[in-house]
Amino acid sequence: MSTLATPATAGGRHRMLSRDFSRLWSAAAVSSIGDGVTIAAAPLLAAQLTDDPRLIGGVSVAFTAPFVLFGIPAGLLVDRLDIRTAMVRVDIARAVLLAVLALGILGGWGGLPLLYVCMFLLGVGEVFCRNAAQVLVPFITPESGLATANARVMAAQEAGSGFLGPLIGALLFSVAIALPFGVDAATFLCSALLVSRIRRSRPPAARPDTAGGVLPEMLAGARWLWRHHLLRSLALLSCMINIAGSAMLAVLVVHSEQVLRLSAFGYGVMLSCQAVGAVLASRFAPVLTARLGREGALVATAALIATSEAVLATLPSAYAAGSALAIFACGTVTWNVVVVVLRQTLVPRHLLGRANSVYRLIAWGGLPVGAAAGGIVAAEAGTPAVFGIGAAVMAVMAVGLLYGARRQWITRAAPEQRDGEDIR
Repeated sequence: MSTLATPATAGGRHRMLSRDFSRLWSAAAVSSIGDGVTIAAAPLLAAQLTDDPRLIGGVSVAFTAPFVLFGIPAGLLVDRLDIRTAMVRVDIARAVLLAVLALGILGGWGGLPLLYVCMFLLGVGEVFCRNAAQVLVPFITPESGLATANARVMAAQEAGSGFLGPLIGALLFSVAIALPFGVDAATFLCSALLVSRIRRSRPPAARPDTAGGVLPEMLAGARWLWRHHLLRSLALLSCMINIAGSAMLAVLVVHSEQVLRLSAFGYGVMLSCQAVGAVLASRFAPVLTARLGREGALVATAALIATSEAVLATLPSAYAAGSALAIFACGTVTWNVVVVVLRQTLVPRHLLGRANSVYRLIAWGGLPVGAAAGGIVAAEAGTPAVFGIGAAVMAVMAVGLLYGARRQWITRAAPEQRDGEDIR
């Protein structure tokens, strides 16, 4: 019999730290290190193949485009499938994909087209697994511990993808170009093994609340989310943050080489600075939210992100850039802790996968847009212009959130009942 605790039956802090949660956390940590390896190595590979910022930014576009194309279908699959089994299979598929890329580089046929295809398919897997993991967390964690649980998962992800991974990736890339992709393949295999040891359990299948087949089922989550004023607004705001952040990260390797004059390893060290802010935020975001309120915490995050972009735009220093990335990560992790807990506590259980995927479709839809726009602006006006535009966008958002905080827009909009009909 499974020992996974549901929100209705779980109790006490020890439940949150059950073996199943530890395995999910460990899988997230291991695979995130591999993600960081590829996050550092893929733009470096693209920069060796071309000096066009638009084509280098195309790597980020390829990876993030599936967030728009497959977000809603992924949510339906999460609601229908055994999450554990599906995540294992996706991790194995991603390991095979990265092994093919490594072999292509070694064989001399690993050019930009193969890199784009691999990054696109990796993005497809990321869409499903991120959604599935977030849906699984509330079923192995008591509701009172969701903020801490999500913060710990995010800390593992950010420390891996933002600190250890980039350092390892840049170092391995300097040794052999194919090596980082092979290492990432191995991390996905480790993740698959850890997830496979989670006891067999999944959220209940979607209720038959629609008729007419798959399309109405997928649209059920979209209709629910769009009727919910609070979550709809947060999704749109998250989209704006992702446009600004993705544009920044897409051209960061160009900025590192042309403005900061960093080596490949120096670029990896700079990227790893994100983990400092992310880990700090993951530890203090629940405390910050409790003291400032959810509205105040979101105002602070927007201000932090605006500050980070402004520093990158105005100070051509590697130390300043590293500090800016730490500030940026601190802001984004705090934002995520607040909005993820809101989704997990407000969305009906039977719609969680689909509503979560629609939210991601809106929020993550800004990632390819930002990456493409960043590459175009950098090619025409230079990388500082990309960061300056991002700073202006986030400053305007911070002012708007401050106005909303004074009116307690989250507290007033959040419904008392998860499954209530009146959600406006």
